[in-house]
Amino acid sequence: MRVYFLAERLCALTINGAYLGLVDGFERSVELDPKDELFCELSPEGRLPLRFVLDERFLIAPPEGVCLYYTERGVAVYASGFLPSDQTLRVLQRAHLFGREYLLFRQGGLALTYRDGAGAHVLPLPDGLENATLGEHEEGVLLESDTHVALLSPAGSWLLCGEGRVLNREDGVTVETPFHDSLGHTLVYTIAGGQRTKLSVRAKREPTEATFALALFESVRAGADVSPYLAPALLPKKDALGEYLGPFTSVLLTGERDRVGLVYARSERVFDVRYFRIQIKEGRIENILPQS
Repeated sequence: MRVYFLAERLCALTINGAYLGLVDGFERSVELDPKDELFCELSPEGRLPLRFVLDERFLIAPPEGVCLYYTERGVAVYASGFLPSDQTLRVLQRAHLFGREYLLFRQGGLALTYRDGAGAHVLPLPDGLENATLGEHEEGVLLESDTHVALLSPAGSWLLCGEGRVLNREDGVTVETPFHDSLGHTLVYTIAGGQRTKLSVRAKREPTEATFALALFESVRAGADVSPYLAPALLPKKDALGEYLGPFTSVLLTGERDRVGLVYARSERVFDVRYFRIQIKEGRIENILPQS
């Protein structure tokens, strides 16, 4: 089978000890037989290597740090979450909030720890919060960096944790999170009373001729208005597009302007890519057809 290796950062790829080159967001493909039980290693500079055996079990249940994407060409192996090679314990911040002491620290991965009547709690965090500030808000412990935000309720549960920025701290916490799509869609919402409310979607750019099909599917995923993309015959069905396409998680380009791949979760860390082609009439989409 054809296997495509990709990684979130530049890595040296070896298979059964043979060096096959460097991989990152640009793929390197190899024809492999999983029955051979191949030992693979992806080694980034300054990070611990990721090692796994590529066999039939791997193709069903990959280890943490690896996601599989089954496409029409084969399977893509995407590696991420590489831990720093320096495993020294470093306390980055210390704050007394809600009568507790919170420590933001790194020991390989980044984490937040605190102690309450139930004992000590250690909560992993994305690397984007390494330089975060810790503050007390009526909704909970608020962590903010330039690119990420997290909100931990006083009871110790995450209300949000990931990419985003705080827009407002009054009447709750209002956050804008990016979709990283061609139109620059962002989702704006408010956490108030421990609940997410006031959802809205914004777009920062207009689609080009080359990204028109991509923009339609990204708008469906983001929950934005798709009316500008649809021909009059398809407009009455715009609210049913989400159900028709199903719960896809992202959109992939295929090299054809009228054809895209939609990514669907099959199981934990395993995804299928399904393909759709659009038909355009007078600059608007009049049909969306699944491709086998």
